[in-house]
Amino acid sequence: MPQSRAVRQSGVDFSHGVEHGAISMARRRLLTLGAILGTSLVLSTQFAGYAHAQSLTKIRFQLDWRFEGPSALFLLGEQKGYYKAEKLDVAIDAGNGSGNVVNRIASGTYDMGFADMASVMEFYGNNPDAKNKPVAVMMVYNNTPAAILALKKSGIRTPKDLAGKRMGAPVFDAGRRAFPIFARANGLQTSSFNWQAMDPTLRETMLTRGDLDAITGFSFTSILNLNARGVKDEDMVVLPYPQYGVKLYGNAVIASEEFLKKNPEAVKAFLRAFTKSARDVIAHPEEGIKAVKARDGIIDEKLEVRRLRLALDSVVKSPDAKAEGFGRISKPRLSLMASQVADAFGTKGRINPDVLWSDAYLPGAAELDVLR
Repeated sequence: MPQSRAVRQSGVDFSHGVEHGAISMARRRLLTLGAILGTSLVLSTQFAGYAHAQSLTKIRFQLDWRFEGPSALFLLGEQKGYYKAEKLDVAIDAGNGSGNVVNRIASGTYDMGFADMASVMEFYGNNPDAKNKPVAVMMVYNNTPAAILALKKSGIRTPKDLAGKRMGAPVFDAGRRAFPIFARANGLQTSSFNWQAMDPTLRETMLTRGDLDAITGFSFTSILNLNARGVKDEDMVVLPYPQYGVKLYGNAVIASEEFLKKNPEAVKAFLRAFTKSARDVIAHPEEGIKAVKARDGIIDEKLEVRRLRLALDSVVKSPDAKAEGFGRISKPRLSLMASQVADAFGTKGRINPDVLWSDAYLPGAAELDVLR
């Protein structure tokens, strides 16, 4: 007897079960298809994210010092996504001195950085055959922040009053190393000075304690460090190098020769993003310090806003910066500095300023107009 007939004769109707089985099978197929599509979507999204990450040019960037007020010039652009908008994956690290930044870029540890021009020049003077020299591509501190600081009770008021006084600073301090230039500009004999070296954290303490008569340091750093040790602004004397005949450039954005050759468009993109960041910080310093706070949660925001304002007013928006234009330099002035640094630092050879500076990567004039 055929099976269909047997089923009918049994008196049991299996049609519902067959129908239900068919529906269940169809549902399983749909679920399987959905799972496949879902997995494909996830993989597609992950691949798109991976592809996007792969399309970003990585830049390892080192600052000259800790995350403090002036680093807002770089960090606000990071927080606002300006670098990523230029298809860059920028990692910004704190530093511990311009000399170290220069050496790390020359060694290939970092691609770009922020360093004092005197340190860049010194490297060229002592390493003429180096294969991967750093090149300055944008001036940020148009004037050196170096200054001499003293307490009024010392009797120091002018450079002439420094003769015979006890001077101190870390051996790598920019102001100390450039002091022969300051001395020459103000008619002082460098041989008459005895310098005492110390760790940077002790410099202002030794001055307030009376162990020293005067120190050198970046003005916007030492002023606040003295304030933190109980010294009021009216009780200190500050002799900024630029106001006493020393027209040295300060910190610039630098990049390795190798990175410039391989990624010229990435360097241009970085400088465009940085310029936007600097414009925002100049307009709204408090916003800039929020970005610094995001990288170092223990900073004193009020103190760092003041440090940033001091830096902006003294070296970023200085009369020289406004005359030459943000990011740019004067070639005769750079040449004079190269000669002065070679003499003061006692480099092995003379320094050719034409090979350590390039303005080929700068944004256009309208974008660089940030100092109004």
